Amino acid sequence: MAAARKPLLLGAKGGGSAIVECVLTLAGIEYDAEYLDWDQLRAPQGKLMALNPLCEIPTLCLPGGQVLTESAAITLWAGDQRPEAGLVPGAGDPCRIDFLRWLVWLVAAVYPTFTYGDHPERFVDGKEPGQQLRDRTNARREEAWRQFEQTTAPAPYLLGAQPTALDLYLAVMVTWRPGPAWFRAQCPKLHAVAAQVARIDALRPVWQRNEMTPA
Repeated sequence: MAAARKPLLLGAKGGGSAIVECVLTLAGIEYDAEYLDWDQLRAPQGKLMALNPLCEIPTLCLPGGQVLTESAAITLWAGDQRPEAGLVPGAGDPCRIDFLRWLVWLVAAVYPTFTYGDHPERFVDGKEPGQQLRDRTNARREEAWRQFEQTTAPAPYLLGAQPTALDLYLAVMVTWRPGPAWFRAQCPKLHAVAAQVARIDALRPVWQRNEMTPA
């Protein structure tokens, strides 16, 4: 009997696909990962372009031929596949409302600051406007994280005693700008959550494959 095919995750080391790797790993969903070079993500004839016209990672290819993009969509799908993992609180769970609120906040309010700030040349013309866009998205991101810090009361994870996918997002995103040292000084509660996630043994291979040093 042929072995069941696994989902294929197209990603780039240290990027948003690392969040999905954490989710799939703790959900117990076996997958294969293919890492693309950052400078080749938008190659006109590349595999990613054929599957995801926006050429964004993560992109998850399911065994049945369907393609899932957007980390939040993949996270919700993983929660449907493995509800027992507890990474996505189910209907009726008192944590469900906060989970949905902050999941969408992360991908709608924080994540786009990297989309625009990392590559300002895609959105504005000239060097000076590009630097202004990068500076302002950096400032907006820091403001957003401070707001989140004021709202949270980890115990020890964002929603209580057990980790959810929100904590996995945080653990990866703390390694991005403005970086762990900034979080340690400016958002110590968020940094403590990220550090807690970094100590989960099952995630060590994810950090190693992505060449990441978690908080």
